[in-house]
Amino acid sequence: MAQIYDRVALIGLGLIASSMYWAIKRSGLAGEVVGYARTAETRATAREIGLCDRICETAAEAVQGADLVVLCVPVGAMGAVAAEISSALKPGATVTDVGSVKKAVIDAVGPHIPLGVNFIPAHPLAGTEHSGPRSGFAELFDNRWCLLVPTDGADAQATQKLRSLWEGMGANVDEMDAEHHDLVLAVTSHAPHLIAYTMVGVADDLRRVTDSEVIKYSAAGFRDFTRIAASDPTMWRDVFLNNKEATLEILGRFTEELFALQRAIRTGDGDHLHAYFTRTRAIRRGIVQAGQDTDAPDFGRAKAKG
Repeated sequence: MAQIYDRVALIGLGLIASSMYWAIKRSGLAGEVVGYARTAETRATAREIGLCDRICETAAEAVQGADLVVLCVPVGAMGAVAAEISSALKPGATVTDVGSVKKAVIDAVGPHIPLGVNFIPAHPLAGTEHSGPRSGFAELFDNRWCLLVPTDGADAQATQKLRSLWEGMGANVDEMDAEHHDLVLAVTSHAPHLIAYTMVGVADDLRRVTDSEVIKYSAAGFRDFTRIAASDPTMWRDVFLNNKEATLEILGRFTEELFALQRAIRTGDGDHLHAYFTRTRAIRRGIVQAGQDTDAPDFGRAKAKG
């Protein structure tokens, strides 16, 4: 593919940023990719593994001259980072992010974006339970979705360039407004993560089931919960604190459904259970048919790289 940006700056060098670097390099989408991470240890690791063409010592230094700046830090840190880089942004540049929540990011980052700089929030719906600069791989975004949430007044040409970058990295791209994005993600990601954390926590509390039994006899159901619950704790703390309304709404609905299932089990209402499980099974078939997972054995997941 053709080069889209001369210089891209990645602020934060975890799973998403490192995967973006390898995906950009795979397809030649940028002339130079510079990076910055908060800790000296992460910057040293990035240099050691050849992550980014150049690693900078400050975020402001990293964004100088960059055509695209990607904020790849936890949602709770976005505002502070935006304030730090604001005066160093190049006129005409685009600032984007990869956060799992959009309205809170727009509220935190928007005020720090100078006139003449485009702010186009984004969210790649891709990830693994691993984190850190060593966890990235070029194929992470292949056939996954990236949602763009352009702010009012965002330049159409700048939005199209960012769309082309994500498509060049292998993703399918769609656009959505911030509040709807946060509700959709509360259903598809945020509430399921909280439920997984809870289920793994419950297993930890049930001392009558020993740790070795939980580990040895984990069928795929619990095993999937543990994979989700191994995700980065800082990132997920910030997601829930910054998407309160939508997450609480979905958890309220979840609680109501759970009570209805409890009642069906208690009263022996097999018809209710069978009808419910039939409906939920159809949703799984839809996900497989949409190419977002496979029904092949062994979890239906490719072995993680890196």
